[in-house]
Amino acid sequence: MRERIAVIDGLRTPMAKASGKLKNMQAESLCAHVVSEVALRVGLDFDSYDEVIIGNVAQPAHAANIARVIALKAGFGEHVPAYTVHRNCASGMESITTATDKILSGRGEIYMAGGVESMSNIPIFFNKKMSALFEGLFRSKSFIEKIKTLSHFTPSHLIPVVGLMQGLTDPLTGLNMGNTAEILAQDFGISRREQDEFALASHSKAERAQKDGIFAHEIAPIIRNAQRGEIMVDDDGIRHGQNMESLTKLRPFFDKRNGTVTAGNSSQISDAAAAVVLMSESKAKEMGLTPLGYVKEYAYAGLDPSRMGLGPAYSTAKILEMTGMKMSDIELIELNEAFAAQVIANLAAFESKKYAQTHLNRTEALGSIDTNILNVNGGGIALGHPVGMTGTRLVIHTLKELRRRNKNVGLATLCIGGGQGASLILEVE
Repeated sequence: MRERIAVIDGLRTPMAKASGKLKNMQAESLCAHVVSEVALRVGLDFDSYDEVIIGNVAQPAHAANIARVIALKAGFGEHVPAYTVHRNCASGMESITTATDKILSGRGEIYMAGGVESMSNIPIFFNKKMSALFEGLFRSKSFIEKIKTLSHFTPSHLIPVVGLMQGLTDPLTGLNMGNTAEILAQDFGISRREQDEFALASHSKAERAQKDGIFAHEIAPIIRNAQRGEIMVDDDGIRHGQNMESLTKLRPFFDKRNGTVTAGNSSQISDAAAAVVLMSESKAKEMGLTPLGYVKEYAYAGLDPSRMGLGPAYSTAKILEMTGMKMSDIELIELNEAFAAQVIANLAAFESKKYAQTHLNRTEALGSIDTNILNVNGGGIALGHPVGMTGTRLVIHTLKELRRRNKNVGLATLCIGGGQGASLILEVE
């Protein structure tokens, strides 16, 4: 990129387990809260923003173009346009990179970008048989016709279509995302114990970080029940005191006969939102603002949908080539924990010369990932993975953790359902 993009500041809500503390808050309200909070913290006039861009996957029917609804609820004027972007798990990252392109092309100067998902509120649908039955009832002109239509009713009409499970299933391969993790576990010979140990480490690191107040620097507490005066201030998916005994008791969830992927070594289904304020580095200097950090470069890449979890290897290979950097140049890595098997598979792919030559069009391996700088405060397994929001959270957390550690260069990367990867090189000064 010809100029770095300044991330002036960023905040997120606490991440709540789905069907839990934030289940009664719709996605637009959840995100409007954090968008308003980060805008007030940055302190710029709401009228100075050129656009609001929000990533979201579930796209609620009652809030079409949810970004526009969020912008107006957050306090932006009617003249500030807004639109929604969708790249599955990278939707929150897509909002940032879309705003980046607009800034660099001169389409605008100041952007609010973010991501949100209320996985609690992804609907359950009627199946086709029940839908057809309703349609027949609506078309029936007489009472007798309605009775004839109802006579075709059977208990099978009541079998629901779970929107969440449909959304987590690739329509081309027919594989649920968990099944793609099982494929990677087989491809790379990853044992159940390795996955559970990784999950345990995620919870342990997140528990420590929460107790040390690390997440408090990025969380905007949210009122979850005004009548009772209940405020949510912390992520509630972290299992304090998690142990191997509890993890090993869980049964495989996706391949019940021969599988190794369980609910315990997979990311949690969650509700949350996050947002950042973006402008060019030169604009930030002109305005006398001290950015949280910078987006130096970004890359997306495609791969086999049945092995979508390896997306970070593909997009990172691309971004290293674009920047001329090496893995040894990176001082902190946030690689989203969709599944323990998926992260472990990436560790193997990154350090494999054979994999690089066969799949990444490289003569040498990407380079080993130092696990001491990987997901240092836990990840999606412990914190949750609200799909439309995670990409924004990764950027915020990487920049804030780089500052805490007095480091300069970070990598935020994640796999994307459908067979893609996303990587951002982030810098602080």
